[in-house]
Amino acid sequence: MKLAPSILTADFVRLGEEVEAIFAAGVRWLHLDVMDGRFVPNISFGPTIVRALKPIADRYDALVDAHLMIVEPEHYLRAFAAAGCDNITIHSEVGPHLHRNIQAIKGLGVRAGVAINPATPINVIEEVLPELDLALVMTVNPGFGGQVLLPHCLDKVRRLRERIDTLGLATELMVDGGVHEHTIASCRDAGATVAVVGSAIFRPDRAPDEGVAVLQQALAVSASR
Repeated sequence: MKLAPSILTADFVRLGEEVEAIFAAGVRWLHLDVMDGRFVPNISFGPTIVRALKPIADRYDALVDAHLMIVEPEHYLRAFAAAGCDNITIHSEVGPHLHRNIQAIKGLGVRAGVAINPATPINVIEEVLPELDLALVMTVNPGFGGQVLLPHCLDKVRRLRERIDTLGLATELMVDGGVHEHTIASCRDAGATVAVVGSAIFRPDRAPDEGVAVLQQALAVSASR
């Protein structure tokens, strides 16, 4: 299972060092939660952070993934692609033209993802699933880090995993929210291939590479049972 650390809870004074630490620990996926204060009740950052972190990611051949929790994402796709995103994920709930926005992302030479909130059924993205490089199941309501994983969302992961496999797709299946050493194995067992992890890695009481090791150990122990 791939780890995709979210920098939302990182120490922004030492952001470059913390990102360097997770890459040195073997992580090859960086998740950037972009919030506009409209779609979610929080504001985070924009393309400038992507541009700043992209050179570090490139040194490790790591993927930079922007999760746009914003309304009208079509107005910002070009800016995030130009800043260096390898993957751009938008939400199914933000507008009526999901397929058009997916095609716009791909037209910029970037991998395309779609996220669904806890209350959104998986059939909302069924028609566009073959177009996606990434399907993201939110396992908390988006907007803040450190929340508790909503168990019913794992059933959505299972059903989406079955649909992806039935269609024979290579689409990555990501979970985001409440993932830590006690829940990550359940996410993997439900069928997720990528886990967004924030406060379990970026926290004040231990180094980021230690958090990566704890999660990898949790996955290894559960797999050996």
